[in-house]
Amino acid sequence: MIGMSWSTFRDRWQLFVGAMVTVCFGVALVQSSLLALVAAGDPAVPAGLSAAEEQALRDGYDTVTGLLGMIVFLSVFIAVFIVGSTFAFTVAQRRRDLALLRLTGASRRQVRRLLLGEALVLGLLGTGAGVLVGLPLLRFEVWMLTRLGFVPAGFTVGWGFWVLPFAVATGVGVAVLGVLGASRRASRVRALDALRETGRAARVMTWPRWIWGLFCLAGGIALITLAPAVGGDAALALSLLVCIVLVMAFSALSPVVVPLVGRLLGGLTRLSARRALLADLAHANLRDGVRRSAATAAPILVLVGLVVGIGGTLDAVTAGSRQEALRTLNGDLIVTSDRSITGDLTALDGVRAASAEVPVTFRIDVGVPGEQPEFEAVDGTAIDPATYQLTHRMPLEAGSLDALRGDTVAVNSGYAPEQRWRVGGTLRIFVDDTPRDLRIVAVLPLRIAGPDFLLPDGVVPVGDVERRYVVQVDEGVDPAVVAARVRTAGLGTVSTVADFVRDDVDRQQRNSLKVMVALLGLAALYTLIAMVNAVVIAAADRSAEFATARLTGLTRRQVVRAALWESLAVVVVGLLLGGLAAAGTVTGVSAAVSDIVGVAVVSVPWLLFAALSAGSALVVGVTSVLTTMAATRQPAVSLAGSRE
Repeated sequence: MIGMSWSTFRDRWQLFVGAMVTVCFGVALVQSSLLALVAAGDPAVPAGLSAAEEQALRDGYDTVTGLLGMIVFLSVFIAVFIVGSTFAFTVAQRRRDLALLRLTGASRRQVRRLLLGEALVLGLLGTGAGVLVGLPLLRFEVWMLTRLGFVPAGFTVGWGFWVLPFAVATGVGVAVLGVLGASRRASRVRALDALRETGRAARVMTWPRWIWGLFCLAGGIALITLAPAVGGDAALALSLLVCIVLVMAFSALSPVVVPLVGRLLGGLTRLSARRALLADLAHANLRDGVRRSAATAAPILVLVGLVVGIGGTLDAVTAGSRQEALRTLNGDLIVTSDRSITGDLTALDGVRAASAEVPVTFRIDVGVPGEQPEFEAVDGTAIDPATYQLTHRMPLEAGSLDALRGDTVAVNSGYAPEQRWRVGGTLRIFVDDTPRDLRIVAVLPLRIAGPDFLLPDGVVPVGDVERRYVVQVDEGVDPAVVAARVRTAGLGTVSTVADFVRDDVDRQQRNSLKVMVALLGLAALYTLIAMVNAVVIAAADRSAEFATARLTGLTRRQVVRAALWESLAVVVVGLLLGGLAAAGTVTGVSAAVSDIVGVAVVSVPWLLFAALSAGSALVVGVTSVLTTMAATRQPAVSLAGSRE
């Protein structure tokens, strides 16, 4: 069967080239990301750095490891999804060939072995190409991470042979998993039904597809409902799972939506009598080629669902941080300085109170009690509890900040829920490898932007760091006048609370954009390749159909325009279903963020959705026009009775 699989792959390579490119890019992304992940997981930290500088460097590496892990996960998911939809469509187009094999004596098992053999050939070829492509891609990935500021300029990644088994497992596994469902469905269809295109062979929405689609849809709705309950970082991590589950659900149910969009297209275009004929033709093709349209819409659904869903998630978190800061800060000015200026600030005319917030770094043991310690570096804030409570609105879950004196600490309930920190308990910290036990005197409420730990000033040594001061002015005093006095005294940089929060939100949005580029840039690239591949495969089997349309009186231009209308309707299907998947994701995250912040937070990335819509329409439209023109290049008479 391997010999027959290779012959089929060689003779009909046009049907497999897109899936092979997808496997190639998937292997290349997984290989390069794994190599970079290992390098970032055990970085070389230069000697001579201060504690704050070392912590900032390690935080950057931690961000990189999380990003690369998500890139690996998303790459495998998208590759399996696209290869699976491509193979399902390819197998559906070849059902007559497979039926003839069954009629000549091939068993169901042999048909499955033939298709799995083709997947093995595709996986091995895609893996070989992916290993080679992964070498320059690794250099590009390191350059991108450096350019975006996640890693220092000296960050290097070495290549190791240990990654080859992972590359082979990814390529072959993606191809085999992608074809597994299609091969099983193809082997169960009766040969005569496939030849006549009746019965199960003609039915797109089978019972297994209905069950799988509704199961994933119910799971997605359940996860959306669960998001506000888990809260915090868990809700944000849950958003990616919500997006993936909804993408799978709407992909399975997409054949139900295709005819509905076709009717809408027909109704709109019938408003013009000149376009009614082409609209009827496009509508008929959509109704007749539901499987083809669903396969073409699949990569658009993935692209829009993932990019808009994750983009909306990041926007919702940023908007929530802004609302949280505005509701929490109870001051008029924010002053930043590289030295202690508390006394100088309070001595200025018009200053009622000035609360110093000094970032500190220490380590804690987050391991299970009684087992091997697991140390984790964390960031805290050293404060004066009296002035802090004057300049911040923060109701506590338990305890009181008035007791924050000496060896004490206030902890955030959402930082490590499994620790179950309580007032009166003990938090062991490590400063320069020296253990120190702090008594927990307060439990802070769950917040998006922290702080995670509040400590009295002097408990942890303060390095050369930037200090922030929240300043309240006296009643009736203009904050601008006090700000001018701060500048005249040379105490530091001063801004209003609103301006500070706005600048901080802008910084978070820039960081979110970096995350988007690093996480989805390369994945979106080969999703676009999958779009082109799906349109090319769809047009490859329609030469006779186009020729018949031309023999009935349509011109070549009209056939091209009808195919374009059909393709744009498929884009609408993909955008609609992808938008629904993204909307579900953003809804769950927005509910979780709103629950944390205390006010409704709704953030819809309309600009991102519009850009993806225009890009998808352009890519699919241009590809449709070019492939239809190529398929109608020969005289209609010579193609009308042919079968590909």
